[in-house]
Amino acid sequence: MHTDKNQELACTLVDGAYIKQGIEALNARHNLVTKLLSQRRMPDVGWDDASIEYLLTQLSLMDSNNFSGNVGVGEREARIYCGLVRRRSYHFGHGIGRSGDVSAVQPKAAGSSLIVQIATSMMLGLIKDSGILNAKAALIMPCATGLSLALTMMTLKQQKRPALARYVIWSRIDQKSCFKSMLTAGFVPYVVETVLVGDELQTDVPAIREAIETLGPENVVCVLTTTSCFAPRAADSVEDVAHLCKELNVGHVINNAYGLQISKCCHIINQACRVGRVDAFVQSTDKNLMVPVGGAIVASPDKKFVQSVSENYPGRASMYPIMDVFMTMLSMGKSGWKELLNRRKQLFPYCLEQLNVVAEKYGERVLVSKGNTISIAMSLGNLCLEGGKSTSYLGSMLFTRGVSGTRVAYNESKKVIGGFKFSAWGMNSNIYPVPYMTVAVSVGTTRKEIDEFLQRLDKALKKMFDDQAKAAAVAKPGIATLQGTGDASDKTI
Repeated sequence: MHTDKNQELACTLVDGAYIKQGIEALNARHNLVTKLLSQRRMPDVGWDDASIEYLLTQLSLMDSNNFSGNVGVGEREARIYCGLVRRRSYHFGHGIGRSGDVSAVQPKAAGSSLIVQIATSMMLGLIKDSGILNAKAALIMPCATGLSLALTMMTLKQQKRPALARYVIWSRIDQKSCFKSMLTAGFVPYVVETVLVGDELQTDVPAIREAIETLGPENVVCVLTTTSCFAPRAADSVEDVAHLCKELNVGHVINNAYGLQISKCCHIINQACRVGRVDAFVQSTDKNLMVPVGGAIVASPDKKFVQSVSENYPGRASMYPIMDVFMTMLSMGKSGWKELLNRRKQLFPYCLEQLNVVAEKYGERVLVSKGNTISIAMSLGNLCLEGGKSTSYLGSMLFTRGVSGTRVAYNESKKVIGGFKFSAWGMNSNIYPVPYMTVAVSVGTTRKEIDEFLQRLDKALKKMFDDQAKAAAVAKPGIATLQGTGDASDKTI
């Protein structure tokens, strides 16, 4: 129906008024596409699924593997054997990029290349809308956060650091992918422990300065800091570190894994970009935008550096992570994204308050971590009766009861990663005085999920306290112990 002739012929078959109405509906979808191509930003209001599929169909027909009568005689012609795979991929098969640049335009894939360019522009707009106004460029990577961090640090080494630089100074955050990103890139991690202030683990900025001066700035690739993390660890003091890196001429990469949804993280990154040195900040697509695992976003206040990361990626890459993000941003629209952020922000204090009620019932408490506004930690000191065994058992109890995402941390948890030994892995510190569990209020979480989690946690804690009481009664008959309520405050001797 794209031509007047087609419309005229259609009117010979169906009443002209009905055809006109149908054409107007098609034109409404054309106008959405026109606006997207001209503005290259997330739509104010999200698109319906039919409009998204309509656009994808048009774009896929622009790729050579879908040309009518195309003859492919190369070694890579986007042939897809399985019909299920072909439909799942919306007939996109060429992937993205070329051998020398993952964001380069492909001659055989005009439609795929358009998706990459529009999605990249929309993503930069989303980052700015989230509060990082100093971001100047973004790149949606076809690999998850850990590998994207490794590629970013490798690019930094190649582009901006002396040939002998091999150390990455790491403000400790017990996330394995973050630590392994340094090892995968071929660098030597220099671990700087956090400091305990009240309940909260904070960045030891003086120790980072000392590490740079001890190793020699010319031998340091970068400082790797983290914003989004598990309580009671606070987001790193990225603004102070940015000042330090600018002063000593050392690179600075920020692991902002799920920080786009957190206004505080976005604010401190924006400030760090403004007043100091930030080479790049890297975030996950699945954690922030609710898409399947497989992508990440490398962003920076330096356009040339982002382009260097793109050029450093070897070969072509999968279309899936970029297409998932593209479709999701169209579906959300700015209004949907802001609504999700506001809802998460409102649910966080609700979860904190209600978790504290459960904690007090068993003689525990929510650990105070004002520098973390997505994760909440609750002490588990009354459960730690057998060197952490009971504490770790709580995590498995919750998982078997259909609760995912909670983390239980205790001092006896040991881990060896690439030859580096951690004696209290998961606690973000070797000196934290009490075991704890964490729960996160991330984007997409609902109040119903929080309420159901608290009920299941209550039942699990009650069972554990009852079991401990029975074990104590068997060990020491005649001593009255907690019976039935699970309330540690009722224990009598």
